[in-house]
Amino acid sequence: MAMSTPLHNNARPARRIASLALLTTLALMFSYIESLLPAPGPPGVKLGIANIVIVIILYRCSAYEAASVNFLRVALAGLLFTGLFGALYSAAGAFLSLIGMTLLKKTRLFSMAGVSMAGGVLHNLGQLIIAALLVEETSLFYYFPLLLFSGIASGILTGIIATLVSRKLPTDLF
Repeated sequence: MAMSTPLHNNARPARRIASLALLTTLALMFSYIESLLPAPGPPGVKLGIANIVIVIILYRCSAYEAASVNFLRVALAGLLFTGLFGALYSAAGAFLSLIGMTLLKKTRLFSMAGVSMAGGVLHNLGQLIIAALLVEETSLFYYFPLLLFSGIASGILTGIIATLVSRKLPTDLF
């Protein structure tokens, strides 16, 4: 019995890393699928389906692991699908979104869907900030009300899906 304990302790981190690698791949696949879909509205409006994976990791693992998976997803999607500027916009949105979601989750006042909704809005805001900085034009912020509502809608939708999926995942997955 003493010999199985160290093996079990060493196997657990390996299992966690493997699970996170699979989730990174899934998030990247969602990014790819979303890049193939026509925009569901005006420019900048997206469903954000990769965020389903990030929200689940945030709740089931840690903010650090969610940030790691999100960073890898953004970097790989930029290299494979969206290019440098797409990655820059995505990174700004992902960074601001994850900070906001992490802080709101810590309050324990919001459901997974509520946290995801805030993430959708903050993602759009992060992208708008980068766009305004790159083109040196603050009038882009007139576009924010539209992005606010699209962030709310897509955030709630991805949050509901993340909640439903998270309930079906085995507790020992990570």
